[in-house]
Amino acid sequence: MTSIYITWAVAVLAVLGVIIRPFSLPEAVFAVAGALILMLLGRIDLADALAGVEKGTDVYLFLIGMMLLSELARREGLFDWLAALATARAKGSPVRLFGLVYLVGIVVTALLSNDATAVVLTPAVYAATRAARLKNPMPYLLICAFIANAASFVLPISNPANLVIFSGGVMPPLPAWFATFALPSLVAIVVTYAALFFVCRHEIRTETLARDSVMPPLSRSASLAGAGLLLTAVILMAASALGFDLGLPTFITGTLTTLVVLLLTRQSPVETLKGVSWSVLPLVAGLFVLVEALDKTGLTQMLADVLKQQTVAHGTLAPFGAGLATGFLANLVNNLPAGLVAGATVAAAKAGSAVSGAVLIGIDLGPNLSVTGSLATILWLTALRREGLHMGAWAFLKIGAVVMIPALVLSLATLVAISG
Repeated sequence: MTSIYITWAVAVLAVLGVIIRPFSLPEAVFAVAGALILMLLGRIDLADALAGVEKGTDVYLFLIGMMLLSELARREGLFDWLAALATARAKGSPVRLFGLVYLVGIVVTALLSNDATAVVLTPAVYAATRAARLKNPMPYLLICAFIANAASFVLPISNPANLVIFSGGVMPPLPAWFATFALPSLVAIVVTYAALFFVCRHEIRTETLARDSVMPPLSRSASLAGAGLLLTAVILMAASALGFDLGLPTFITGTLTTLVVLLLTRQSPVETLKGVSWSVLPLVAGLFVLVEALDKTGLTQMLADVLKQQTVAHGTLAPFGAGLATGFLANLVNNLPAGLVAGATVAAAKAGSAVSGAVLIGIDLGPNLSVTGSLATILWLTALRREGLHMGAWAFLKIGAVVMIPALVLSLATLVAISG
Protein backbone atom coordinates (compact mmCIF):
# COMPACT_ATOMS: atom_id res chain seq x y z
CA MET A 1 0.00 0.00 0.00
CA THR A 2 2.91 2.34 0.68
CA SER A 3 3.90 2.36 -2.99
CA ILE A 4 0.32 3.25 -3.94
CA TYR A 5 0.32 6.20 -1.55
CA ILE A 6 3.67 7.37 -2.94
CA THR A 7 2.27 7.34 -6.48
CA TRP A 8 -0.84 9.23 -5.44
CA ALA A 9 1.18 11.77 -3.43
CA VAL A 10 3.56 12.51 -6.32
CA ALA A 11 0.64 12.84 -8.75
CA VAL A 12 -1.19 15.24 -6.41
CA LEU A 13 1.93 17.37 -5.86
CA ALA A 14 2.59 17.50 -9.60
CA VAL A 15 -0.95 18.70 -10.26
CA LEU A 16 -0.67 21.27 -7.46
CA GLY A 17 2.49 22.53 -9.14
CA VAL A 18 0.58 22.89 -12.42
CA ILE A 19 -2.12 24.85 -10.61
CA ILE A 20 0.03 27.11 -8.42
CA ARG A 21 3.05 27.46 -10.76
CA PRO A 22 5.71 28.21 -8.11
CA PHE A 23 8.34 30.70 -9.31
CA SER A 24 6.10 31.32 -12.36
CA LEU A 25 7.52 28.24 -14.08
CA PRO A 26 5.56 26.79 -17.04
CA GLU A 27 2.88 24.21 -16.15
CA ALA A 28 4.71 21.59 -18.20
CA VAL A 29 7.69 21.64 -15.80
CA PHE A 30 5.63 20.19 -12.95
CA ALA A 31 3.76 17.60 -15.02
CA VAL A 32 6.99 16.31 -16.56
CA ALA A 33 8.84 16.44 -13.22
CA GLY A 34 6.10 14.38 -11.59
CA ALA A 35 6.32 11.78 -14.34
CA LEU A 36 10.13 11.60 -14.07
CA ILE A 37 10.03 11.29 -10.27
CA LEU A 38 7.63 8.36 -10.51
CA MET A 39 9.98 6.69 -12.98
CA LEU A 40 13.03 7.27 -10.75
CA LEU A 41 11.15 5.87 -7.75
CA GLY A 42 10.23 2.78 -9.75
CA ARG A 43 6.50 3.47 -9.54
CA ILE A 44 6.24 3.25 -13.34
CA ASP A 45 8.76 1.77 -15.76
CA LEU A 46 9.92 3.25 -19.06
CA ALA A 47 7.70 1.02 -21.20
CA ASP A 48 4.55 1.98 -19.31
CA ALA A 49 5.53 5.66 -19.32
CA LEU A 50 6.01 5.55 -23.09
CA ALA A 51 2.64 3.78 -23.40
CA GLY A 52 1.09 6.66 -21.46
CA VAL A 53 2.74 9.21 -23.73
CA GLU A 54 1.61 7.29 -26.81
CA LYS A 55 -2.04 7.47 -25.68
CA GLY A 56 -1.90 11.21 -26.24
CA THR A 57 -0.68 11.01 -29.86
CA ASP A 58 -4.01 12.02 -31.37
CA VAL A 59 -4.25 14.95 -28.95
CA TYR A 60 -0.72 16.18 -29.79
CA LEU A 61 -1.47 16.13 -33.52
CA PHE A 62 -4.76 17.91 -32.97
CA LEU A 63 -3.14 20.63 -30.87
CA ILE A 64 -0.26 21.20 -33.29
CA GLY A 65 -2.66 21.67 -36.20
CA MET A 66 -4.89 24.06 -34.25
CA MET A 67 -1.99 26.08 -32.84
CA LEU A 68 -0.46 26.47 -36.29
CA LEU A 69 -3.78 27.70 -37.70
CA SER A 70 -4.25 30.08 -34.79
CA GLU A 71 -0.79 31.62 -35.02
CA LEU A 72 -1.08 31.93 -38.78
CA ALA A 73 -4.47 33.65 -38.52
CA ARG A 74 -3.15 36.00 -35.84
CA ARG A 75 -0.05 36.97 -37.81
CA GLU A 76 -1.96 37.50 -41.06
CA GLY A 77 -4.49 39.85 -39.43
CA LEU A 78 -7.59 37.65 -39.58
CA PHE A 79 -8.30 38.23 -35.90
CA ASP A 80 -7.96 42.00 -36.24
CA TRP A 81 -10.50 41.95 -39.08
CA LEU A 82 -12.93 39.74 -37.13
CA ALA A 83 -12.49 41.97 -34.08
CA ALA A 84 -13.41 45.09 -36.03
CA LEU A 85 -16.43 43.28 -37.51
CA ALA A 86 -17.68 42.21 -34.06
CA THR A 87 -17.19 45.73 -32.70
CA ALA A 88 -19.19 47.19 -35.58
CA ARG A 89 -22.01 44.68 -35.09
CA ALA A 90 -22.16 45.54 -31.37
CA LYS A 91 -23.30 49.08 -32.33
CA GLY A 92 -21.82 50.69 -29.25
CA SER A 93 -23.34 48.24 -26.75
CA PRO A 94 -20.96 46.34 -24.41
CA VAL A 95 -23.84 43.97 -23.53
CA ARG A 96 -24.42 43.18 -27.22
CA LEU A 97 -20.69 42.60 -27.72
CA PHE A 98 -20.72 40.18 -24.77
CA GLY A 99 -23.58 38.26 -26.38
CA LEU A 100 -21.92 38.22 -29.80
CA VAL A 101 -18.68 36.85 -28.39
CA TYR A 102 -20.62 34.17 -26.51
CA LEU A 103 -22.50 33.08 -29.65
CA VAL A 104 -19.27 32.87 -31.64
CA GLY A 105 -17.75 30.83 -28.83
CA ILE A 106 -20.60 28.32 -29.03
CA VAL A 107 -20.10 27.87 -32.79
CA VAL A 108 -16.30 27.57 -32.58
CA THR A 109 -16.47 25.09 -29.71
CA ALA A 110 -19.15 22.94 -31.32
CA LEU A 111 -17.47 22.73 -34.73
CA LEU A 112 -13.74 23.03 -33.93
CA SER A 113 -13.52 21.81 -30.28
CA ASN A 114 -13.04 23.56 -26.97
CA ASP A 115 -9.27 23.67 -27.41
CA ALA A 116 -9.75 25.59 -30.65
CA THR A 117 -11.90 28.11 -28.78
CA ALA A 118 -9.07 28.72 -26.35
CA VAL A 119 -6.39 28.85 -29.03
CA VAL A 120 -8.24 30.55 -31.91
CA LEU A 121 -10.95 32.68 -30.31
CA THR A 122 -9.04 34.16 -27.36
CA PRO A 123 -6.66 36.31 -29.44
CA ALA A 124 -9.58 37.39 -31.64
CA VAL A 125 -11.61 38.50 -28.62
CA TYR A 126 -8.64 40.36 -27.18
CA ALA A 127 -8.21 42.13 -30.51
CA ALA A 128 -11.91 43.06 -30.41
CA THR A 129 -11.60 44.57 -26.94
CA ARG A 130 -8.61 46.62 -28.08
CA ALA A 131 -10.46 47.79 -31.17
CA ALA A 132 -13.39 48.81 -28.95
CA ARG A 133 -10.98 50.50 -26.51
CA LEU A 134 -12.50 48.73 -23.51
CA LYS A 135 -11.00 49.47 -20.12
CA ASN A 136 -11.29 45.87 -18.91
CA PRO A 137 -11.17 43.07 -21.50
CA MET A 138 -11.37 40.25 -18.93
CA PRO A 139 -15.19 39.70 -18.90
CA TYR A 140 -15.07 39.06 -22.65
CA LEU A 141 -11.97 36.89 -22.42
CA LEU A 142 -13.59 34.82 -19.65
CA ILE A 143 -16.23 33.83 -22.20
CA CYS A 144 -13.55 31.98 -24.17
CA ALA A 145 -12.62 29.90 -21.11
CA PHE A 146 -16.14 29.09 -19.91
CA ILE A 147 -17.96 28.48 -23.19
CA ALA A 148 -15.09 26.23 -24.28
CA ASN A 149 -16.21 23.72 -21.64
CA ALA A 150 -19.93 24.55 -21.43
CA ALA A 151 -20.50 23.85 -25.14
CA SER A 152 -18.06 20.96 -25.36
CA PHE A 153 -20.66 18.18 -25.50
CA VAL A 154 -22.83 19.67 -28.25
CA LEU A 155 -21.11 17.26 -30.68
CA PRO A 156 -18.67 14.37 -30.23
CA ILE A 157 -15.92 16.52 -31.83
CA SER A 158 -16.54 19.46 -29.50
CA ASN A 159 -14.05 18.13 -26.96
CA PRO A 160 -11.14 15.69 -27.45
CA ALA A 161 -12.08 14.27 -24.03
CA ASN A 162 -15.31 12.93 -25.59
CA LEU A 163 -13.24 10.76 -27.91
CA VAL A 164 -10.98 9.69 -25.05
CA ILE A 165 -13.93 8.62 -22.86
CA PHE A 166 -15.33 6.40 -25.61
CA SER A 167 -11.93 5.13 -26.74
CA GLY A 168 -12.59 1.80 -25.04
CA GLY A 169 -16.14 1.47 -26.32
CA VAL A 170 -18.44 2.58 -29.12
CA MET A 171 -19.05 6.25 -29.85
CA PRO A 172 -22.82 6.84 -30.04
CA PRO A 173 -24.05 7.78 -33.54
CA LEU A 174 -25.09 11.41 -33.96
CA PRO A 175 -28.88 10.81 -33.56
CA ALA A 176 -28.28 8.97 -30.28
CA TRP A 177 -25.80 11.65 -29.20
CA PHE A 178 -28.34 14.42 -29.78
CA ALA A 179 -31.07 12.46 -27.99
CA THR A 180 -28.85 12.19 -24.91
CA PHE A 181 -26.98 15.50 -24.85
CA ALA A 182 -29.00 18.13 -26.77
CA LEU A 183 -31.09 19.35 -23.82
CA PRO A 184 -28.35 19.03 -21.14
CA SER A 185 -25.99 20.91 -23.45
CA LEU A 186 -28.52 23.68 -24.02
CA VAL A 187 -29.04 23.99 -20.26
CA ALA A 188 -25.27 24.16 -19.66
CA ILE A 189 -24.83 26.90 -22.29
CA VAL A 190 -27.75 29.04 -21.08
CA VAL A 191 -26.95 28.73 -17.36
CA THR A 192 -23.25 29.42 -17.95
CA TYR A 193 -24.14 32.58 -19.90
CA ALA A 194 -26.50 33.81 -17.18
CA ALA A 195 -24.07 33.10 -14.35
CA LEU A 196 -21.05 34.60 -16.14
CA PHE A 197 -22.99 37.73 -17.10
CA PHE A 198 -24.14 38.05 -13.47
CA VAL A 199 -20.54 37.83 -12.22
CA CYS A 200 -19.30 40.40 -14.76
CA ARG A 201 -22.41 42.61 -14.95
CA HIS A 202 -20.85 45.64 -13.27
CA GLU A 203 -17.74 45.68 -15.48
CA ILE A 204 -19.84 45.18 -18.63
CA ARG A 205 -22.48 47.81 -17.91
CA THR A 206 -19.98 50.50 -16.93
CA GLU A 207 -17.95 50.10 -20.13
CA THR A 208 -18.13 52.42 -23.12
CA LEU A 209 -17.68 50.88 -26.55
CA ALA A 210 -15.90 52.84 -29.27
CA ARG A 211 -17.97 53.43 -32.40
CA ASP A 212 -15.22 54.87 -34.58
CA SER A 213 -12.97 51.82 -34.99
CA VAL A 214 -11.51 51.50 -38.47
CA MET A 215 -12.32 48.34 -40.43
CA PRO A 216 -8.99 46.94 -41.63
CA PRO A 217 -8.80 45.33 -45.07
CA LEU A 218 -8.99 41.54 -45.25
CA SER A 219 -5.81 40.41 -46.95
CA ARG A 220 -5.57 37.42 -49.27
CA SER A 221 -3.40 35.55 -46.78
CA ALA A 222 -5.89 36.23 -43.96
CA SER A 223 -8.68 34.91 -46.18
CA LEU A 224 -6.67 31.74 -46.81
CA ALA A 225 -6.09 31.32 -43.08
CA GLY A 226 -9.83 31.68 -42.50
CA ALA A 227 -10.55 29.18 -45.26
CA GLY A 228 -8.16 26.78 -43.56
CA LEU A 229 -10.10 27.08 -40.31
CA LEU A 230 -13.41 26.47 -42.10
CA LEU A 231 -11.99 23.51 -44.01
CA THR A 232 -10.72 22.08 -40.74
CA ALA A 233 -14.23 22.33 -39.26
CA VAL A 234 -15.70 20.45 -42.25
CA ILE A 235 -13.02 17.76 -42.12
CA LEU A 236 -13.49 17.27 -38.37
CA MET A 237 -17.23 16.81 -38.82
CA ALA A 238 -16.67 14.28 -41.59
CA ALA A 239 -13.99 12.42 -39.62
CA SER A 240 -16.25 12.24 -36.58
CA ALA A 241 -19.17 10.93 -38.63
CA LEU A 242 -16.92 8.24 -40.15
CA GLY A 243 -15.42 7.29 -36.79
CA PHE A 244 -11.85 8.44 -37.57
CA ASP A 245 -9.43 10.01 -35.09
CA LEU A 246 -9.30 13.80 -35.37
CA GLY A 247 -5.63 14.46 -34.68
CA LEU A 248 -4.08 13.53 -38.01
CA PRO A 249 -6.58 15.38 -40.26
CA THR A 250 -6.26 18.50 -38.07
CA PHE A 251 -2.47 18.30 -38.21
CA ILE A 252 -2.45 17.85 -41.99
CA THR A 253 -4.92 20.68 -42.60
CA GLY A 254 -3.11 23.06 -40.26
CA THR A 255 0.31 22.25 -41.71
CA LEU A 256 -0.80 22.51 -45.35
CA THR A 257 -2.66 25.80 -44.78
CA THR A 258 0.40 27.25 -43.05
CA LEU A 259 2.73 26.15 -45.85
CA VAL A 260 0.46 27.53 -48.59
CA VAL A 261 0.12 30.94 -46.93
CA LEU A 262 3.83 31.19 -46.14
CA LEU A 263 4.76 30.25 -49.70
CA LEU A 264 2.33 32.77 -51.22
CA THR A 265 3.56 35.55 -48.95
CA ARG A 266 7.19 34.43 -49.20
CA GLN A 267 7.62 34.38 -45.45
CA SER A 268 9.98 32.29 -43.36
CA PRO A 269 8.22 29.73 -41.12
CA VAL A 270 10.50 30.65 -38.21
CA GLU A 271 8.34 33.41 -36.73
CA THR A 272 5.15 31.36 -37.03
CA LEU A 273 6.77 28.37 -35.35
CA LYS A 274 8.18 30.58 -32.61
CA GLY A 275 4.68 31.86 -31.86
CA VAL A 276 3.27 28.38 -31.16
CA SER A 277 2.99 27.39 -27.47
CA TRP A 278 4.98 24.18 -27.77
CA SER A 279 5.17 23.71 -23.98
CA VAL A 280 1.57 22.48 -24.06
CA LEU A 281 2.72 19.20 -25.62
CA PRO A 282 5.04 18.05 -22.79
CA LEU A 283 2.37 19.20 -20.33
CA VAL A 284 -0.19 16.86 -21.90
CA ALA A 285 2.37 14.05 -22.16
CA GLY A 286 3.30 14.42 -18.49
CA LEU A 287 -0.36 14.30 -17.44
CA PHE A 288 -0.91 11.12 -19.47
CA VAL A 289 2.07 9.47 -17.75
CA LEU A 290 0.72 10.47 -14.33
CA VAL A 291 -2.62 8.87 -15.17
CA GLU A 292 -0.88 5.73 -16.44
CA ALA A 293 0.96 5.48 -13.12
CA LEU A 294 -2.27 5.97 -11.18
CA ASP A 295 -3.92 3.25 -13.24
CA LYS A 296 -1.12 0.87 -12.25
CA THR A 297 -2.14 1.30 -8.61
CA GLY A 298 -5.52 -0.28 -9.37
CA LEU A 299 -7.35 3.03 -9.30
CA THR A 300 -9.57 2.16 -12.28
CA GLN A 301 -10.85 -1.07 -10.73
CA MET A 302 -11.39 0.63 -7.37
CA LEU A 303 -13.48 3.34 -9.01
CA ALA A 304 -15.39 0.76 -11.07
CA ASP A 305 -16.30 -1.14 -7.90
CA VAL A 306 -17.53 2.07 -6.25
CA LEU A 307 -19.56 2.94 -9.34
CA LYS A 308 -21.21 -0.49 -9.37
CA GLN A 309 -22.10 -0.20 -5.69
CA GLN A 310 -23.57 3.28 -6.11
CA THR A 311 -25.60 2.21 -9.14
CA VAL A 312 -27.13 -0.67 -7.19
CA ALA A 313 -27.72 1.43 -4.06
CA HIS A 314 -29.12 4.58 -5.63
CA GLY A 315 -30.67 3.46 -8.94
CA THR A 316 -31.82 6.43 -11.03
CA LEU A 317 -29.90 8.88 -8.85
CA ALA A 318 -26.59 7.13 -9.58
CA PRO A 319 -25.97 9.06 -12.84
CA PHE A 320 -26.43 12.38 -11.02
CA GLY A 321 -23.96 11.40 -8.29
CA ALA A 322 -21.46 9.98 -10.80
CA GLY A 323 -21.54 13.12 -12.93
CA LEU A 324 -21.26 15.42 -9.93
CA ALA A 325 -18.30 13.50 -8.47
CA THR A 326 -16.57 13.33 -11.86
CA GLY A 327 -17.11 17.05 -12.43
CA PHE A 328 -15.29 18.01 -9.25
CA LEU A 329 -12.61 15.31 -9.40
CA ALA A 330 -11.67 16.20 -13.01
CA ASN A 331 -10.24 19.44 -11.67
CA LEU A 332 -7.65 17.52 -9.67
CA VAL A 333 -5.96 15.88 -12.65
CA ASN A 334 -7.22 17.74 -15.76
CA ASN A 335 -10.16 16.42 -17.71
CA LEU A 336 -8.27 14.93 -20.65
CA PRO A 337 -6.30 12.27 -18.73
CA ALA A 338 -9.22 12.04 -16.29
CA GLY A 339 -11.32 11.09 -19.30
CA LEU A 340 -9.06 8.07 -19.82
CA VAL A 341 -9.68 6.90 -16.26
CA ALA A 342 -13.40 7.70 -16.47
CA GLY A 343 -13.81 5.85 -19.76
CA ALA A 344 -12.01 2.78 -18.44
CA THR A 345 -14.03 2.93 -15.21
CA VAL A 346 -17.38 3.12 -16.99
CA ALA A 347 -16.37 0.24 -19.28
CA ALA A 348 -15.15 -1.90 -16.36
CA ALA A 349 -18.32 -1.21 -14.36
CA LYS A 350 -20.50 -1.98 -17.42
CA ALA A 351 -22.44 1.18 -16.59
CA GLY A 352 -25.54 2.11 -18.55
CA SER A 353 -25.92 4.97 -21.01
CA ALA A 354 -27.29 7.35 -18.37
CA VAL A 355 -24.24 6.88 -16.14
CA SER A 356 -21.77 7.15 -19.03
CA GLY A 357 -23.57 10.29 -20.25
CA ALA A 358 -23.42 11.85 -16.79
CA VAL A 359 -19.72 11.03 -16.49
CA LEU A 360 -19.09 12.68 -19.86
CA ILE A 361 -20.93 15.84 -18.76
CA GLY A 362 -18.87 15.86 -15.56
CA ILE A 363 -15.63 15.50 -17.52
CA ASP A 364 -16.61 18.24 -20.00
CA LEU A 365 -18.41 20.81 -17.83
CA GLY A 366 -16.90 20.23 -14.39
CA PRO A 367 -13.50 21.72 -15.32
CA ASN A 368 -15.06 25.19 -15.47
CA LEU A 369 -14.31 25.30 -11.76
CA SER A 370 -10.52 25.74 -11.95
CA VAL A 371 -7.77 26.98 -14.26
CA THR A 372 -6.29 23.49 -14.62
CA GLY A 373 -9.57 21.61 -14.96
CA SER A 374 -9.28 21.30 -18.72
CA LEU A 375 -6.58 21.59 -21.33
CA ALA A 376 -8.68 24.29 -23.00
CA THR A 377 -8.42 26.50 -19.91
CA ILE A 378 -4.66 25.98 -19.72
CA LEU A 379 -4.39 26.94 -23.39
CA TRP A 380 -6.54 29.99 -22.59
CA LEU A 381 -4.13 31.00 -19.82
CA THR A 382 -1.25 30.64 -22.25
CA ALA A 383 -3.04 32.88 -24.76
CA LEU A 384 -3.62 35.48 -22.03
CA ARG A 385 0.05 35.52 -21.05
CA ARG A 386 1.04 36.16 -24.66
CA GLU A 387 -1.00 39.36 -24.45
CA GLY A 388 0.55 40.34 -21.11
CA LEU A 389 -2.60 39.47 -19.12
CA HIS A 390 -2.93 37.33 -16.00
CA MET A 391 -5.67 35.36 -14.26
CA GLY A 392 -4.79 33.81 -10.90
CA ALA A 393 -5.97 30.37 -9.80
CA TRP A 394 -7.90 31.74 -6.80
CA ALA A 395 -9.57 34.53 -8.80
CA PHE A 396 -10.71 31.99 -11.41
CA LEU A 397 -11.91 29.57 -8.73
CA LYS A 398 -14.18 32.22 -7.20
CA ILE A 399 -15.79 32.85 -10.58
CA GLY A 400 -15.84 29.16 -11.49
CA ALA A 401 -17.74 28.21 -8.34
CA VAL A 402 -20.54 30.63 -9.22
CA VAL A 403 -20.65 29.64 -12.90
CA MET A 404 -19.88 25.92 -12.95
CA ILE A 405 -21.84 24.50 -10.01
CA PRO A 406 -25.36 25.58 -11.10
CA ALA A 407 -24.60 24.69 -14.72
CA LEU A 408 -23.37 21.20 -13.78
CA VAL A 409 -26.22 20.49 -11.35
CA LEU A 410 -28.96 21.61 -13.76
CA SER A 411 -27.39 19.90 -16.77
CA LEU A 412 -27.13 16.60 -14.89
CA ALA A 413 -30.67 16.99 -13.57
CA THR A 414 -31.86 17.45 -17.16
CA LEU A 415 -30.02 14.30 -18.24
CA VAL A 416 -31.53 12.27 -15.42
CA ALA A 417 -35.01 13.61 -16.22
CA ILE A 418 -34.88 12.68 -19.91
CA SER A 419 -33.26 9.30 -19.14
CA GLY A 420 -35.82 8.59 -16.50
